[in-house]
Amino acid sequence: MKGFIRVCSLADLVQDTAIATEIGGTPVCVAKSQGEIYALLDECSHAEVALSDGEIEGGTVECWLHGSRFDLRTGKPTGPPATEPVPTFPVRIDGDDVLVAVKE
Repeated sequence: MKGFIRVCSLADLVQDTAIATEIGGTPVCVAKSQGEIYALLDECSHAEVALSDGEIEGGTVECWLHGSRFDLRTGKPTGPPATEPVPTFPVRIDGDDVLVAVKE
């Protein structure tokens, strides 16, 4: 696993929003929901579009294209048409900084 990389500040994340970033060529969706910060691959496993452009609600992200929903904690799909999970990444908070580590 690569080391933790700063991706944004806590102030950049408003409740029920997401931002897109990239770590070492890997697209990452960083989201805030239910007071927690999550990071997952910024690509729907069904349609390969950016999840960061979707709706964040109740600990899930909804893909804007076909409506697949994914649990932000586990990456598992919670609604069709997606059937495959998306990878999630560890998040650390250091002061006001949000750090994420992606697997190699």
